[in-house]
Amino acid sequence: MPKNKPNFLVIITDQQRADTSGIPGEAVKAPNLKRLASEGIRFTNTFCTAPHCCPSRASLLTGLYPSQHGIWNNVLNDMALGTDIKAGVRLWNEELQENGYKTHFFGKWHISGTEYPRDRGWIEHSVSATPNDRHGRYWEDYRKFASQENVPRKTGEIKNRGYETMPLFREIDSDEGVHDRVVVDEVLEQMDVLKDESNPWCIYAGLFYPHDPYEVPREYLDRFPLDLIEVPESIHDEMQDKPIAYRMIKGKVFDQMDTDEKRECIRHYYALCAYVDDQIGLLLDKLEENGMEDNTVVIFCSDHGDYCGEHGLFCKGVPAFDSAYKVPLIIRYPQEIKDEGRSEDALISLTDLRPTILDLAGIQHNSEAYPGSSLVPFLHNTPPKNWRESIFMQCNGIELYYTQRIIRTKQYKLVYNGYDTDELYDIENDPNEIQNIASFSEYQNIKQKLYRLLWQRAYEVGDGVINGYFTVRMAEQGPAAAFNSEDQ
Repeated sequence: MPKNKPNFLVIITDQQRADTSGIPGEAVKAPNLKRLASEGIRFTNTFCTAPHCCPSRASLLTGLYPSQHGIWNNVLNDMALGTDIKAGVRLWNEELQENGYKTHFFGKWHISGTEYPRDRGWIEHSVSATPNDRHGRYWEDYRKFASQENVPRKTGEIKNRGYETMPLFREIDSDEGVHDRVVVDEVLEQMDVLKDESNPWCIYAGLFYPHDPYEVPREYLDRFPLDLIEVPESIHDEMQDKPIAYRMIKGKVFDQMDTDEKRECIRHYYALCAYVDDQIGLLLDKLEENGMEDNTVVIFCSDHGDYCGEHGLFCKGVPAFDSAYKVPLIIRYPQEIKDEGRSEDALISLTDLRPTILDLAGIQHNSEAYPGSSLVPFLHNTPPKNWRESIFMQCNGIELYYTQRIIRTKQYKLVYNGYDTDELYDIENDPNEIQNIASFSEYQNIKQKLYRLLWQRAYEVGDGVINGYFTVRMAEQGPAAAFNSEDQ
């Protein structure tokens, strides 16, 4: 470890797919993220713990799974399963503070319905998604919406009877006053202050984009001519072999748009990713301008992905496709990275960021109490020989509860859907997850092995989805499989 403690710039976007971060050959060029990756390491198989802002952000900041930190869905409405991080659970910035760091929080918080960043020791700047906010509607709101029932749906809008009509995408005049510009401008100002700071520092920049609604200035749309936008191979997947919930979301919501309108929606999403890349470029340039890039660990990732037209879907949530769970992750730190510009395809979890940050800061920590593992060996180009071969993910729904548990290896993915049909995909041969092979006889042994892995990981993180009452024992192989040997 370096003698001088490094600074940290942690940039978290919202709802950004892994394939929009400057990967060669992808639609979004993202030159600034490509530059960051060329000077650091790109982790190409990184997954969030849950496909939703609050539980995933809580995992990122605590290093724990939802079953461990207690946040399962949106904490700022009346359907939250829990609004507070469990007693005794700490955020990694608290350990940085105890070791001399000044920690600064900008932007999206969204992990607690009662606590603010300042309650966890952060120095607050412009902060959003705090207990002051509400993400939901009151009954009186719907009284007003009732008068809008007969207003025709416009392009880019989603309209369902008895609900508020909402824009999914639209053009805006400029980014003046929008969340991410305000956040980035404040971070840039703070960097000028910190260049003369004697204590090590950490900046957490929580951006909002490319989260829906996909609202973007014309100059970014012009970078993506509509006739060059390609739709995903799976856009016409009718999902007849998948859970009915998936078909309901597609049919009731996104099938309001025809293929051309979905192409326009994809265009707006890509344009927002380009906008985000420009903002990140400003932050990287400021680090260089102030001579801080050599001793600053830059971590870029997102809390979860976006379907972006895959299977005819947009946004994120219950459908357990990789596009909702797979996120970008790039780490740059010149003093520690050997052979920069590499890509690593090991299975990575956002819970791995906690031990990575504490290791890079030279802080002793209890690694056995946490599910993640430090990525520092990957930075040194000495990948651990015993690195995980599967990754576990949890979902209890969003505002409509829906139990899902996922186990994924590099080749296969099993999804336990509670009251609905299981899913099994051969990711190597079917990367678009079009054919559900869960019922195919030739894959039953693989399915049983994956169930065993799923329950083993659920046991390790204290997952409570194990009740054996008559009407909830829906798994093809129940929790006792965690303790069975492979030949049973």
